[in-house]
Formats: sequence, C-alpha cells, structure tokens
Amino acid sequence: QVQLVESGGGLVQPGGSLRLSCAASGFASDYYTIGWFRQAPGKVREGVSFMRSSNRSSDGRIYYADAVKGRFTISRDNAKNTVYLQMNSLKPEDTAVYYCAAGRVIVVLTSSGEYDYWGQGTQVTVSS
Repeated sequence: QVQLVESGGGLVQPGGSLRLSCAASGFASDYYTIGWFRQAPGKVREGVSFMRSSNRSSDGRIYYADAVKGRFTISRDNAKNTVYLQMNSLKPEDTAVYYCAAGRVIVVLTSSGEYDYWGQGTQVTVSS
C-alpha cells in the first residue's frame, strides 16, 4: 500500500531549526516529484519546496517559495525512499501544518491537485 509518513514537526523558538522527514513506501519515490506544502489556519495551502526526479525540467529541478528561500533546504535520499526539509532561521510566519506530497506527472510544482499521494501532515509551531 502507498504511504507517506511525516515526522520532525514540533514547537521551536524564532530563529531555531527543525528538520522534517517524509518516508515513502509502496512506490519508488525516485521516479516521483516530491515536496512540501503548508497550510496555516485561515490561510490557503501554499507550496513550500519541491524536487523533481531529474534535472530535465524547464522550470528547474528544485523549487523554493520566495518566503523560504535562503532558509529552507530540500533533499532526498532515494535509497531510503525519504525526502527531507531542513528549516533554519524559523519565523512565526512559518507556523503551519506541513504536508508531504508526491506525484508521478507534475506540470506545475505548486499545483496541489496534480499530486497523487499525501501525508497526514505534521505541525510546526514557531513561537517564543
């Protein structure tokens, strides 16, 4: 069965760091685009960071939302079927539920409707 399991969320002070993990099972994640969305209460779900399976895409293999550029880093370990999101210099505005998502055919990275599989989400709270 297909499954995405997220971990690493929690409560952190402003300026702190967290690393989110997304472990995939039931499919070969190395052939999929995998990344992260987030949604805060009362806000629209937004794309955070994504990584395609190759460097052939015209819009680039790796994507970062402007709000997280320079602070977040996405990486993947295909042998472990796992994707990570390293989050540094966290701000209160980063507070949200973070969702891992994967899709076989993704045209627009930030288009949530194109993704096939979703994790249950992990809460990230940045507060002093």
